[in-house]
Amino acid sequence: MGWFEAIVLGLVQGLTEFLPISSSAHVRVVAAFAGWDDPGAAFTAVIQIGTELAIVAYFARKIGSILRNWFRSLHDRDHRHHPDARMGWLIIVGTLPVVVLGVLFEDAIDSVFRDLRLTAVVLIGFGLLLGWADRFGRKQRTLDDLTVPHGLAYGCAQALALIPGVSRSGGTTTAGLLMGYRRPDAAEYSFLLAAPAVFGSGIYKLTDIGDGTAPAWGPTLVATVVSFAVGYAVVAWLMAYIKRGTFVPFVIYRVVLGVVLLVLVFAGVLDPAAGPST
Repeated sequence: MGWFEAIVLGLVQGLTEFLPISSSAHVRVVAAFAGWDDPGAAFTAVIQIGTELAIVAYFARKIGSILRNWFRSLHDRDHRHHPDARMGWLIIVGTLPVVVLGVLFEDAIDSVFRDLRLTAVVLIGFGLLLGWADRFGRKQRTLDDLTVPHGLAYGCAQALALIPGVSRSGGTTTAGLLMGYRRPDAAEYSFLLAAPAVFGSGIYKLTDIGDGTAPAWGPTLVATVVSFAVGYAVVAWLMAYIKRGTFVPFVIYRVVLGVVLLVLVFAGVLDPAAGPST
């Protein structure tokens, strides 16, 4: 991978990580459209660290309070009822599904799940599901109403994002809307929940960078830095947008992109396993 490719893919990652349109799908699709090799699951996992650092920066005060109160709750049982201490435990609960499924399906994540036909189908399917949830969800619950079963439901939705096209933020936000949470609350828990999973996955895949077909360290670091800078701007915009706007534009975009991908793949323009057909 060259420096230009790294900058472009870092930009794509930053622009799409927090929007419910699947960053992993876009990194995969942009590489395919450009005729570049599939950057691979390891590269995607590592550059997501950049966008997750943007979440840490944006929610720094909230995350700091969660950590302080969670650690205090370890030795003070009465403190476990503090809202931020409770949130810490619920984030742990919600992280369990993606950890288990990530280990069980590691080989499929690196191969079968990256087929562009599958990406296209889930872009369309989960896009329509997001639209339905946004239209019919009650949008009454706040994060104060979050329970362990709800945390696990969010976590299972996050685990589905192991398939490019589902979208980590889109899947978890959809789950939240289906359970009756307001848009901003569903999105906030989605972003907080992603932190352990993204950092864990990225760190786990660090050893694969520069090994075999994976991109070298230099371009990977550049892409990570770019994704951080762009990602911070995007999350700030999105949190302001969802207080007044709907997810309809993202639903339309997902469906159109999915249809275009299917047409190009079945027309022989794109190889579902790599870049353009030769």
